[in-house]
Amino acid sequence: MQVPQEIRINKTRDTLTLVYPNHAHALPAEFLRVYSPSAEVRGHGVGQETLQTGKRGVLITDLETVGNYALKITFSDGHDSGLYDWAYLHNLGSQQAELWQQYLALLAMEGASRDPDLTAPAPTKAHSCGGCSHH
Repeated sequence: MQVPQEIRINKTRDTLTLVYPNHAHALPAEFLRVYSPSAEVRGHGVGQETLQTGKRGVLITDLETVGNYALKITFSDGHDSGLYDWAYLHNLGSQQAELWQQYLALLAMEGASRDPDLTAPAPTKAHSCGGCSHH
């Protein structure tokens, strides 16, 4: 398991950098947000994923370690329910270019945008999966 030696957020709070012994991964907040490991984003099984749109400009507002195995990231849109374990974070960093291209392709296929819809009502934190224990 790759555990980062150092975790940094840049001054503008839009990039999380994970420093490992031989390399570092700079992960944009938007990338982390759209690939959140939460049930809200990933669903409860294959095919239940929810495409995250309008996340351009999202920032990291809080960061805390969870035990010795994960980070809990709070984003400026209020999302905070994903636990990013070390293996998942390393995977995101290692596959960042491919994952980002997949995300952009999905947005294009759905006719969706990275830009927030300023005409939509503010999102709520409600999650409609019934009695799931992810929150």
